Amino acid sequence: MAHSMVRPARESDTAGIAAVHVQAWREAYAHLMPATFLAGLDQGRRETGWRTIIADEVTDVLVALDGEKIIGWASAGSGRDGCAPTDRELEGIYVLAAAYGSGAGQQLLDAAIGDEPAFLWMADNNPRAEAFYRRNRFERDGAEKTESFGGASVRVVRLTR
Repeated sequence: MAHSMVRPARESDTAGIAAVHVQAWREAYAHLMPATFLAGLDQGRRETGWRTIIADEVTDVLVALDGEKIIGWASAGSGRDGCAPTDRELEGIYVLAAAYGSGAGQQLLDAAIGDEPAFLWMADNNPRAEAFYRRNRFERDGAEKTESFGGASVRVVRLTR
């Protein structure tokens, strides 16, 4: 894989972001969510959502590229929690499994939140993601909740730094 480049997302990136969103969920959460749910993820619905998020200019959205192909994305903002532990939330970060180890995830994280205090929610029992976050000085802070995705319940934990 060529060296990746990270840049702010554009409206024209929505199809690529949505494709990575769907594929990365299928790759990362196969052990946590029912196969039928993952198989039914709707890329078109995700495109519509991403178009809205990028246009609202409230959330920072970045893409990692291998040449012209989007291989990952990250989103960050002021935080969606009512009593957030910091002023910055890493709302999402995903890289295709084929790009694991390429540095794209680190570049996305650095561009989205830099070295500043931040928090994120992560699916529990997600050792690869947790190792990545720990390398970036994130620690579990004890907050947890259960999220429902199409009938699948997933325990999520909050990490902060």
